[in-house]
Amino acid sequence: MSVATGAYGVSFGALAVTAGLDVWQTCVLSLVMFTGGSQFAFIGVIASGGLAAAPSAIASAALLGVRNVAYAVRMNPVVGLSWRHRLAAAQFTIDESTAVALAHTDLRARRIGFWVTGLGTYLIWNVATLGGALLGDVLGDVRAYGLDAAAAAAFLALLWPRLRSRQAVAAGTAAAVAAASLTPWLVPGMPVLIAALVAILIGSFNWHSARGEEPQ
Repeated sequence: MSVATGAYGVSFGALAVTAGLDVWQTCVLSLVMFTGGSQFAFIGVIASGGLAAAPSAIASAALLGVRNVAYAVRMNPVVGLSWRHRLAAAQFTIDESTAVALAHTDLRARRIGFWVTGLGTYLIWNVATLGGALLGDVLGDVRAYGLDAAAAAAFLALLWPRLRSRQAVAAGTAAAVAAASLTPWLVPGMPVLIAALVAILIGSFNWHSARGEEPQ
């Protein structure tokens, strides 16, 4: 998961420099923000509007990053009991570390999965960001490499075993349809949040489970 997701940092590094950021600005953005969706949203707005669009870029990135708050609530009992663990975990609470942690049932395995995935992705992502920023012109169109598909495939591989009930399938399908249909019409971040609300709504009721089957 760390390799598949971290390698996608090459695309971010190259696209960020193309959007007008310096190499050091690109690297600092990955080091500090470290949430791929928000980073791509930020440079996407900057690329279309320049520095004058910075407030909109920041708003879009922040909106898309709101989902990490929900992850933090879920990971709070996993990362460790001390405030130092929780403070350190804030930087590494992303889609991938949360997904790997929740793929396990044992608390110790969840904790190891969270930290190994979070730290591994952070390291590889930032190295790849630097490489993409420095070699952007040589690499050409980085979107042609399909690194985004590799990251999505790795995430789907973690999600698939959790779809064991009709309830889980219904929630996942409804959320996917909501996100896909709203993406062309709403600002970055809003489709993800609405999809999450749809999944929570369906998951809150045992509408689609077989009789006697526990909701997931």
